[in-house]
Amino acid sequence: MLADPEHFYRSYTTHELDRVMTARPPAEVGVRAREMNLYRRYFDLVAAGRKTIEIRVQYPNLRKLKAGDHIRFICGRDDVLTQVKRVARYSSFEEVIDAEGPSNVNPDSPRDQQLANIRRIYGPEKEALGVLTIEIALVTPASAPLEEGP
Repeated sequence: MLADPEHFYRSYTTHELDRVMTARPPAEVGVRAREMNLYRRYFDLVAAGRKTIEIRVQYPNLRKLKAGDHIRFICGRDDVLTQVKRVARYSSFEEVIDAEGPSNVNPDSPRDQQLANIRRIYGPEKEALGVLTIEIALVTPASAPLEEGP
């Protein structure tokens, strides 16, 4: 829109400029991906390829998740595309951390801190639903908004 010379001298409303400046690039053609939100500290680890195991509660909408599926993790305006390598089911968070290894879940936190963080996100009633681990691999690096000039 802004690259079109016909519109070079046109005035734009604040709303139009905001829409143009914050629009996400189009998703990769042909890749259908489930979208999942992540807190910034976990998103950065996934985007860097350091976090290879994502833990979720076994909600009904995740029951059909399988190897080969794609997940687009989102944090604010940033996103990263991953592919599911493996899905495993466990009965508790302790079982997950012990089986998958704390460094795969969060390489920056010790086991006890990880358990405390997970339990802050998911209460005991959620853990009772069962725990799902998703082994992921990066497909595309994170996309970030363009930095503004000085």
